[in-house]
Amino acid sequence: MKDFKENFNKGLEKGTSKGTGVVGLLGVAFVILKLIGEISWSWWWVLAPFWGPFALIIGIIIAGLAVTFVFYLFSILISLFTKERSQ
Repeated sequence: MKDFKENFNKGLEKGTSKGTGVVGLLGVAFVILKLIGEISWSWWWVLAPFWGPFALIIGIIIAGLAVTFVFYLFSILISLFTKERSQ
């Protein structure tokens, strides 16, 4: 078990990857199919495996910021409402 932890930590320190990954291979397959004429999708959809994960992360960040902003506005409104009632 100790050897596994050492090798795992060495891999993390180097920033190495074990390969392209499923999404990358899917993207390459879509590009090849588009180039040989097997699919007639828009290039936006063909290249979606490459930009999709980034768009998903950006969407999650924007949604999180929006929820945080709404909670912030509610906290301001609640504090104003409680101040008015106490006066």
